[in-house]
Amino acid sequence: MLTINNRIKDIYTNPVGRDIIRKLLLQIGYSDIIVSNPVIRNLKLKALPSLTMGYIDKGFLDTLLELLNSEPGTPTIDKCSVKPAWWKEAVFYQVYPRSFKDSNGDGIGDLGGIIEKLDYISSLGVDAIWLSPIYDSPNDDNGYDIRDYRKIMTEFGSMEDFDKLLEGIHSRAMRIIMDLVVNHTSDEHEWFQRAIKEPESKYGDYYIFRDDPNNWTSFFGGSAWKYFEERRQYALHLFSNKQMDLNWDNPALRKEVKEMVGWWLEKGVDGFRMDVVNYISKREGLPEGNEKIGKLMGFYGVEHYFYGPHLHEYLHELKSDVFAQFGAFSVGETPGVGMEMSKLLTTDYRGELDMVFSFDHLEMPGHVRFDDYKYDLNYFKENMIYWMENYGNHCWTSLFYENHDNPRMISKVDPDPFYREVIAKLLAAMQLTLRGTPFIYQGQELGMVNKKFRSIEELRDVESLNIYTELCKRMSETDALNKILAGTRDHVRTPMQWTSGSYAGFSDVEPWIDTDDDCKICNAEEQTTNVDSVWSFYRALIELRKKHPALVYGDIDIINKSIKDLFTYYRRNEN
Repeated sequence: MLTINNRIKDIYTNPVGRDIIRKLLLQIGYSDIIVSNPVIRNLKLKALPSLTMGYIDKGFLDTLLELLNSEPGTPTIDKCSVKPAWWKEAVFYQVYPRSFKDSNGDGIGDLGGIIEKLDYISSLGVDAIWLSPIYDSPNDDNGYDIRDYRKIMTEFGSMEDFDKLLEGIHSRAMRIIMDLVVNHTSDEHEWFQRAIKEPESKYGDYYIFRDDPNNWTSFFGGSAWKYFEERRQYALHLFSNKQMDLNWDNPALRKEVKEMVGWWLEKGVDGFRMDVVNYISKREGLPEGNEKIGKLMGFYGVEHYFYGPHLHEYLHELKSDVFAQFGAFSVGETPGVGMEMSKLLTTDYRGELDMVFSFDHLEMPGHVRFDDYKYDLNYFKENMIYWMENYGNHCWTSLFYENHDNPRMISKVDPDPFYREVIAKLLAAMQLTLRGTPFIYQGQELGMVNKKFRSIEELRDVESLNIYTELCKRMSETDALNKILAGTRDHVRTPMQWTSGSYAGFSDVEPWIDTDDDCKICNAEEQTTNVDSVWSFYRALIELRKKHPALVYGDIDIINKSIKDLFTYYRRNEN
């Protein structure tokens, strides 16, 4: 067991400790290379409060040690061959239905629109579609607040439409994974309504209630607790105040979740992307968030649930009881989890997740999504070298730059339109030749960039709107807007640019969220007929990847590691 008498080098050899040290250093803009300094490595933990003048206090250390001592597992480092799997060979394409294609003239993308564009997706050469939530929802967070897991959102169509979509995808030799959002539900879900109205029923313990709130904060701003007069208690919501956290410690709740997952898999779904799945296990008693960690991370309490005490147990149960029965694929969204913890979540002999999305490469050290800065691709190179050379053959990496939660990568690297196409192709070349499974977000294959929003009224994202309100309490509205525009999720939620015509060919009427005139120079209609376009470049690289197994299962040999602005590597197999 680790104690305050242990040295920093002891913490760094612990898989969770190594990830936490790297994360903390990343947060304050440093590399973990400083841990290689003999003086630093040999410092005892108990010396840190005085050496850091209280920046790291006893409470900080107690929290760290509790986390480290709760993880007995250690990833296996043995040399082995990669186990083949369809999802390792696949290229995924993420569809955000609300913004993909409107087929019925209401300004909202729908299942009919996706069906209409299946040939487009297939022609790119991708193997699988990741479909963002289409379940019944009041849309407080654009579908990530689910009201009924077994119904389709009316705006998107019907279950009959989904069945047609499923058939259309499979008939084109593609697969489909859906978004599984089970850390929380909408407050309008039947379970929650019965939990507050019938607290003595079985639903009364499906969510996390307490008489008094702790100091945990929501990722969308403000307290993570909402008071419900019906129960005279507070309920936990790590995200919006309409997204109530489920109590995964309740076996009856877990049984309901497994039955729902099995229901979709029986329909023919091939797997799931699992939303913030590493948050499902909260530390017993829901202790107060450490003040120092809260100020450093920007959120209070996260240390008590980002890698919770029963996370592995619950994921293993879900895998063995449901996913394994159908041979289904799983990829977990795991914010805050580093490479060593990712190994423990995905290594093939533990039976938990198949793959995770790690986010450390998306922001440079010392920066967060709402900072306005130019992203240096040398940091991407550094991060990729670390993962490519250390993740091992028992695990498999996800390769992505964009999704429904992150702004366009081209704009992060350099918003100058002069470099737009070459950056788009450079990003594609790396993503489709590195080792791992590529995930392409809609419009990325066209080289789409961030939108020219002019006011807060043009935004729709609940996260952006809530954080803007909080920012306006301590800065001017102009400064608050500029900060929001640096990282708003709405940049990637504007309509897909199909043509140069009105509303970018997305709809015949004004869309649910506005777009700009970028479709005049960037649209699918023109790029699919231009052999030199970004779209054609993606298609050629995907075809190349399919032709050469070395680009999937081959080893990676990275050279010229220390040369700035150069990223070169070989992909080799036994042939």
